Amino acid sequence: MHYGANAYAKVARVALSPREAEAAVLLKAAGRLQSLGTEVAPGPALNEALVFNQRVWTILASAATEPGSPLPIEVRNGMAQISAYVFQTILETMIEPTAQKIESLVTLNNHIAAGLQGDPGPGVQG
Repeated sequence: MHYGANAYAKVARVALSPREAEAAVLLKAAGRLQSLGTEVAPGPALNEALVFNQRVWTILASAATEPGSPLPIEVRNGMAQISAYVFQTILETMIEPTAQKIESLVTLNNHIAAGLQGDPGPGVQG
C-alpha cells in the first residue's frame, strides 16, 4: 500500500502547475510551523520547521526577483520586501521563539498560498 501512495504522490507533483506547486510547498511549511503548537520551545523541531520555511522562501524570492522574471516590477519588489520580513522573522524566532512569531509566518504562508491558488481573500473582489 505504501508503494501506491508514493506513486500517487509522484504523479500529483508532476501534475501541479508551478503556482500550485508553490502554494503546496508554502502550505507544507505552514503546517510544519503549526505542528509546533502554542508552546514554542527551542530545539530540533523548531529549527527544522524554520529552516524548511527559510528554504522555501529562498527559492520563492530568488525566482520572483531574478532579472529574467516575467513578473511585473511591483510584484517583484513586493516579493523582495515580504521575503526580507520572512527572513528577519525566522532569525528573530531562532533567537527568541514565540507563538506570535510562528503565527505570523504561518499566516503569511497561508495568505500567499491562497493568492497563488486564485483566492484573493475575504473582502477582495475580482
